[in-house]
Amino acid sequence: MHEYPIIIFAALLAFVFGLFSRLAERSPISGPMVFVTVGILASPLGFGWLEVRPNAKIVTILAEIALIIILFVDASLINLPRLIKERSIPLRLLLIGLPLTMLLGIALALPLFQGMNVWILTLMAFILSPTDAALGVAVVKSEAVPEKIRQSINVESGLNDGLALPPILICIAALSEAEAGSGGAAYWAGFALKQMIFGPIIGGLVGWLGGMLMDRTSQKGWMSHTFQRIASISLAMIAYAMAEVFHGNGFIAAFFGGLMLGARTHEVRERIQEFAEAEGQQKALYIFLLLGLVLVPAVLPHWDTRAWLYALLSLTVIRMLPVAVSLIGTRFDWQTVSFIGWFGPRGIASILYLLIVIGKLGTKGLEYMISVVVLTVLLSVFLHGISAIPLSQLYGRYASAGDTPTKPG
Repeated sequence: MHEYPIIIFAALLAFVFGLFSRLAERSPISGPMVFVTVGILASPLGFGWLEVRPNAKIVTILAEIALIIILFVDASLINLPRLIKERSIPLRLLLIGLPLTMLLGIALALPLFQGMNVWILTLMAFILSPTDAALGVAVVKSEAVPEKIRQSINVESGLNDGLALPPILICIAALSEAEAGSGGAAYWAGFALKQMIFGPIIGGLVGWLGGMLMDRTSQKGWMSHTFQRIASISLAMIAYAMAEVFHGNGFIAAFFGGLMLGARTHEVRERIQEFAEAEGQQKALYIFLLLGLVLVPAVLPHWDTRAWLYALLSLTVIRMLPVAVSLIGTRFDWQTVSFIGWFGPRGIASILYLLIVIGKLGTKGLEYMISVVVLTVLLSVFLHGISAIPLSQLYGRYASAGDTPTKPG
């Protein structure tokens, strides 16, 4: 089918939702919940208005553009000096909690899905390891929740999608080699090395040099405010394309482009971020629409007891136990540890990485793995979206009573 109906439908939905977006911020009904639900209703599971294949060209293009922008924006929002100064909790969550989440995800998947390819199960665990603060946006915006807790959850979700990307790419490369049956270990090792080295170097250089040039020209009055905003998307795309030209990974390059952004003038940096953040949010909502419209109808027949069990484990034990372990040695009580552990939603990064996998490997042999990831994200959209406001208020009242420490020991 032509792609125009999908584009028109997505744009119209974004416009209509935007008219009521301020009301949505004060309600438990989040943007992702609306877009997923409307997608399901418009799919063959509902009214059958639209039907799209998971490997359709528009799906792959939207996923790649959204991932490039989101990685760049997430990285650019990180205040490196502040992160270094207040590094304890975020670094614990990223350097201890994230690897443990990956390992526990693999450990529980192996006995539950006996007979499945180990690389596929590993890929599934890696795809489901990043978190998405946007699904619990009420948490990171709630003044009731202590700032240190909000910042830790936000920084973790901003960084862990970039950190999860290299092992996901290794799994994709390994599965590609297994399917092709060529190249061998030497080829695979060289491929992975180029991806992981050239991507960060080229992306970092593009971000640093581009931001620095924007600073200089803006200070001289040569660059308008409009183009300061537009330049953010340009830098993200340049970092991606340049890395791909030199056989590095473009997505890693986009992340490092934002991380090493050379703009130091506060106003310039703010304009870069606000435009890219708006673009990223729009593309993210389109991806949630595709989740309901494309992925849910495609995988629904594969949802069995094991899929439901693993999805629930992924949102609870596989997430919350590593968080608890990573926070050992702090003065946080069990309420604070549980709050941080629960608000690790699986969202946009998991969907985007899944769509990238489908674009690279197709769906043959991966149907069940895809179904588990989709089910986990779908549950997370609604469970974390609905619980964000009431749990933030409940924890806020508890924290304001002065019974919970806000600094690690």
